Amino acid sequence: MKASLMLGVNNEAKREDNDFYATDPNGLRIALPILEKIGLNKNIWECSCGNGNLSKVLEENNYKVYSTDLIDRGYGIGGIDFLSQDKIYDCDILTNPPFKLADKFVEKGMKLLKDGNHLILFLKVQFLESNSRKALFEKYPPKYVIVNSERICCAMNGDFDKYFNYDNKKEKYVGGTQFYCWYYWEKGYNGDTVIKWI
Repeated sequence: MKASLMLGVNNEAKREDNDFYATDPNGLRIALPILEKIGLNKNIWECSCGNGNLSKVLEENNYKVYSTDLIDRGYGIGGIDFLSQDKIYDCDILTNPPFKLADKFVEKGMKLLKDGNHLILFLKVQFLESNSRKALFEKYPPKYVIVNSERICCAMNGDFDKYFNYDNKKEKYVGGTQFYCWYYWEKGYNGDTVIKWI
């Protein structure tokens, strides 16, 4: 067996053109109590909203959500390129960005936030790796990294039923091969990173 397949990576698999891998809403539901405890603005920009999985969870919990995406997927406002924005916002930014653009989302997000506001990205644990990201983390140290102790599923094109099984008892999709966590930055924070677990 190839090492990549043992790690849950298929180098020959076809990626979605715009890297659209929707997040199981349960991934945010279980993280929300921790995010609220450490600080979450009531105004949130979900800038890669896809089909609204994360936005809907936030709205259900009385957050005011501005939902946009580069591609119009039938939810929020399509045609908005987050990486081309230049207005500073008084809100938190929370999203699962295209992984291939995650570094750029960190740079752009930190530039668009006011001091004290937060950038919260749902990314693979492997995002912590690589020499190039070491410099990024030195420039913008996350205040928290919130690690999921159970796997959360992300489905290409939002088609969870095609790739995973639904566990009625846990009210979540199961069968994912990737490990994810929430990276939580605070604009202006320069301290050490604290790891928390869900």
